[in-house]
Amino acid sequence: MNTRVLIILSLLVGIGAVLHTVVPAILFGMKPDMLLSMMFLGIMLFPKLKYVVLLSIVTAIISALTTLAPGGQIANLIDKPITALLFFGLFLLVKDKVNDKISAPALTAIGTIISGSIFLFSALYIVGLMDGVFTALFLTIVLPTAAVNTIMMIVVYPVVQKIMRRSQPITLSNI
Repeated sequence: MNTRVLIILSLLVGIGAVLHTVVPAILFGMKPDMLLSMMFLGIMLFPKLKYVVLLSIVTAIISALTTLAPGGQIANLIDKPITALLFFGLFLLVKDKVNDKISAPALTAIGTIISGSIFLFSALYIVGLMDGVFTALFLTIVLPTAAVNTIMMIVVYPVVQKIMRRSQPITLSNI
């Protein structure tokens, strides 16, 4: 593994952890997962399976440590690796077919909805609240989080791409 790539990924996780910690809880200890968008950004910047797996495990642990949701610790450990691998697969499918300015926000929205669904199902199953709560939490937490993460990706992804191009080139061929 390339040390420079690991440093960049750790910076993204650190930024995501700060955002995840600072964002207030909205409902029942649930809060928008800003760490998720940083994980997606890391996957899009360095789309290799070894980085995706490492990033998803670290993101899951950090997210589990900072969650306030009941059952959220285990739900994060389940959700992040599955979401990262699905996002990675979707990214590889559209990487060369769709413009980055369109695919990055669209995949972020899809990935956030996948992540939120897995998280909610897992957390609610663990806590034992499956009766009608899923839909309410999906509408009030997951969909707004998907919107926020998508807007964030629209702003952040082009900036990070420009920075990566101007800095010493880190390409997959160098890794």
